[in-house]
Amino acid sequence: MNDQRLAKYREMRDFTRTAEPSGDGEVRATGERFVVQRHRARRRHYDLRLELDGVLVSWAVPKGPTLDPAVRRMAVRVEDHPLEYADFEGTIPADEYGGGDVIVWDRGTWDSPDEDPAAAIEAGTLHFDLHGEKLAGTFVLVRRGDKQWLLLHKKDEHAESGWDPEDHPRSVKSGRTNEEVAAAPEAMWRSDLPPSEAEIPLDTNEFRSEKRWEPPTAGELAALDELGAKGRWRLAGRDLALTNLDKVLFPGRDGEAPVTKRDLIRYHALIGPVMLPYLAGRPLNSHRFPNGVDQPGFWHKEVPSHAPDWLRRWRYEDAEPDDTQWYLVPDSVPALAWLANYAALELHAWTSRAADPQHPTWALFDIDPGSRTTFDEVLVLARLHRTAMEHLGVEARPKVTGQRGIQIWVPVEPRYTYAETRAWVEKVSKAVGGIVPELVSWAWTKQDRRGLARLDYTQNVINKTLVAPYSARPRPGAPVSVPLEWDELDDPDLAPDRWTIRTVLDRIAAVGDPFSALLGVEQRLPPV
Repeated sequence: MNDQRLAKYREMRDFTRTAEPSGDGEVRATGERFVVQRHRARRRHYDLRLELDGVLVSWAVPKGPTLDPAVRRMAVRVEDHPLEYADFEGTIPADEYGGGDVIVWDRGTWDSPDEDPAAAIEAGTLHFDLHGEKLAGTFVLVRRGDKQWLLLHKKDEHAESGWDPEDHPRSVKSGRTNEEVAAAPEAMWRSDLPPSEAEIPLDTNEFRSEKRWEPPTAGELAALDELGAKGRWRLAGRDLALTNLDKVLFPGRDGEAPVTKRDLIRYHALIGPVMLPYLAGRPLNSHRFPNGVDQPGFWHKEVPSHAPDWLRRWRYEDAEPDDTQWYLVPDSVPALAWLANYAALELHAWTSRAADPQHPTWALFDIDPGSRTTFDEVLVLARLHRTAMEHLGVEARPKVTGQRGIQIWVPVEPRYTYAETRAWVEKVSKAVGGIVPELVSWAWTKQDRRGLARLDYTQNVINKTLVAPYSARPRPGAPVSVPLEWDELDDPDLAPDRWTIRTVLDRIAAVGDPFSALLGVEQRLPPV
């Protein structure tokens, strides 16, 4: 029956060219889903789709649905779509039917007081209630011709005069606009795969080492220097409203001048092309210090309401109601400059990508020194990790934290769950710690560790993060967390806070970025 209902849909599409789902797979029918997709094809319109009898019955609404009961919207009945289409967000080739970009503008559940909604549609009048993230309340579809219908909202507690869908342009699935999806679609549909496997992330070229970001020009940097205490700065085509540029964020160290917000913004802009491969495509947790590092900071995850529209957002669908729902995903040099102006001094990206949040691409070892641990002892533990990685045949690199410790970052194929990467890191950590038990405590709390170091494998959990490569740390002088080559662990001048935002760019110019060798590496974890 569904094959007959989808025959026209399939006839109009070439599934060797379009990423749209074909509807050949098995999809769990709930009978209650609805979706509205904002679709920029030959003309912009909104597609209203209601799950009914195993398909999505669909109408194209040129001006979009509204909560305003005084407005009547034209709606055109179009072919039924497969259930998989409820999650489709991406692009359709320009020379294909419906060519353009699609976002999941709203979604939720629906119900109808009509005893038989299919019969009501056939008769020409359907009453239905939507329970979405943007749309709610009672709607009516009334047929006015062969394919022409009217869509209206009833006067109820959800009605809102003047409500315009164009004032709410972002996807409820990804937080992105149509323009952002068109510029960098995150996923494609493979019609030859089962629906549970059909959505394939398209992050290979966008978020790995092949992606290139340009540093600020000399003119852009000069414009930043010429601003007073506040002003507008245009960077890479974006307008940034900068404030309190001369505020001291870090006291100086070793006789140097204090570090101001202007200095941090300049650093974020200059380090952006090197730092962004470790941030782009990943939700961000930031550690903010609006009053400088001499005052307590706080963690910030939710994208603030005043953030500019061009900042990329991502909605964490598995978040609990009282947890963060929308995260910032830094994907540009202006985004990093905006974060600096927001006094986000420390940047902590998730180890999984927004496109696949349950499968990390990094496994992390954190050598967390205790109150009695010397840096020489930290180096002993780091060198033992080097030996372990060599023995296991695993590609990895160390990174000084900018404070007292060292971390080991291991790129992994995004096939493992967090529980699996955590279990693997725990086994390796226990093996390393067993060699020098006098240096390591496995106690959970610091007060029970007797001042010893902890090899913290517990960081391998979703939304639990370590500081990003090249992020500043909240200490005098603005020290930076810096990736290393393995042999630098033997450098007698190495210190965990050796480089600052004023010196690390010279290091990169001289030796490059040691972590760049790990970008794009996908390796399986060997048994321990």
